[in-house]
Amino acid sequence: MPTDIKDITHAVEAAALMGLLPGRPRLLALGEPTHGEDTLLRLRNDVFRQLAGQEGYRTIALETDCMAGLVVDAYVTSGTGTLDEVMESGFSHGWGASEANRELVCWMREFNDGRPASEHVRFAGFDGPLEITGAASPRQSLTALHAYLAAHTDTGLLPCTADTLDRLIGDDGHWTDPAAMREPARSVGRSPEAGELRLLADDLVALLDEQSPLLVAATSRDDWDRARLYGRTVTGLLRYHHWMADTSPARLARLLGVRDQMMARNLLGLVARGPVFAYAHNAHLQREKSTIRMGGQPLEWWSAGALVSARLGAEYAFVATALGTIRHQGVDTPPPDTVEGLLYTLPRDSCVVDSARLSGVLEVTAPVPRTSPWYGYAPLDPARLTGTDGLVFVKDMVPG
Repeated sequence: MPTDIKDITHAVEAAALMGLLPGRPRLLALGEPTHGEDTLLRLRNDVFRQLAGQEGYRTIALETDCMAGLVVDAYVTSGTGTLDEVMESGFSHGWGASEANRELVCWMREFNDGRPASEHVRFAGFDGPLEITGAASPRQSLTALHAYLAAHTDTGLLPCTADTLDRLIGDDGHWTDPAAMREPARSVGRSPEAGELRLLADDLVALLDEQSPLLVAATSRDDWDRARLYGRTVTGLLRYHHWMADTSPARLARLLGVRDQMMARNLLGLVARGPVFAYAHNAHLQREKSTIRMGGQPLEWWSAGALVSARLGAEYAFVATALGTIRHQGVDTPPPDTVEGLLYTLPRDSCVVDSARLSGVLEVTAPVPRTSPWYGYAPLDPARLTGTDGLVFVKDMVPG
């Protein structure tokens, strides 16, 4: 092992992450190579607490349903609901069951209690209302957008009534049918009603923009931000449903691309109100194109990180996470000729690594990509290290 590798590692602290960067980015993104490991989520929690206390980051954005995330934000800022209710309904993908996520929500509520709203930490989901099994009905976001506009603008400007939207949406079960994920013919995304809804949603979002001087002055910043979120969500959802009904070879790649576009638009919306700390899978935050094989078909699409980076430039920072073992998933000690194997020999259980200087070390060692025996873990690609601003390495996952 090169003798200087210890010199480019530091304890996992916010100060160490910020020390890798030329300045405080508007969006600091920390990726993970697998989901559901509380070891990584607790590390995330520690970093956010430090970023909030030391660097002025007041929003944490997670890879979870942006609409459901409003429930969590209401709880941490004002105590709306109970903790159990919030963990049940405020997270998608089943992540409300995570003890580390529960700990995060509890800490945010405690931090905000007794503080003025201007000093609150905020919670946001930046994923669409999407699951592996399908997508949500557009009802929640579309009717909320319509209601906001109806309450604050001349109703004569609205392109339709709420009853019209209700009729066109119909039975929510038709939209959420899990069979549509594998059978395009089961999707309602290209029905005449869906086509009309896309036009109406576009008109409502256009009206929101046209009336922005009035709306910004007449409503709170939170109400305005939520209305913009409703608009982004319903247009993205209807586009996603449109591609669920597609039968061409481009279908899956387009679905992946639409999802990450929704993520990117939500992140850009969040940074408009202040610095944001985002946490999601490495594949959603990296600057390069993301790739995956589904059903034997190679797919590629631009990640949310790539899209945001194109807009924010140096004000976007991405730190990837790599790990050594997930023994309870069959991922054992990494081979010594991989990046993970090199870092695994370090004495620290976890560390922040200067990826620019690590690249210099790797020019000598020439590591090979690690192969994972478990589909749920994506090892670090040495060729993509130069697209990161830093690296966090965690040696061993501990269940629970």
